[in-house]
Amino acid sequence: MHMTDIPFTVQAWAEVEATEHAGTTGKALWRTRQFGEIRVRMVEYTPGYLADHWCEKGHVLLVLEGRLETELEDGRRFTMTPGMSYQVADRAEAHRSSTDIGAKLFIVD
Repeated sequence: MHMTDIPFTVQAWAEVEATEHAGTTGKALWRTRQFGEIRVRMVEYTPGYLADHWCEKGHVLLVLEGRLETELEDGRRFTMTPGMSYQVADRAEAHRSSTDIGAKLFIVD
């Protein structure tokens, strides 16, 4: 990731309008800012959320609240709690998220 032409910016995430994205079950609320090619998001998954697709986009993801289950297409599973992160490159390993209790995440991709 090469970050250029991004001025110093302070963000109050509560002021960013949320967009709703349905999962197979539950929903995700995204608060998104775009800085050139870099997307920065505050994402909240409702309890019972299951992603409706296998994602191949690279991310740096940090769990802020709740619990996140991340499954890789090869069957590996990871349980993540506040303070844990994962990093994955574009098209490296397809993954999908779910949560039984809900989760709040900070994602850069």
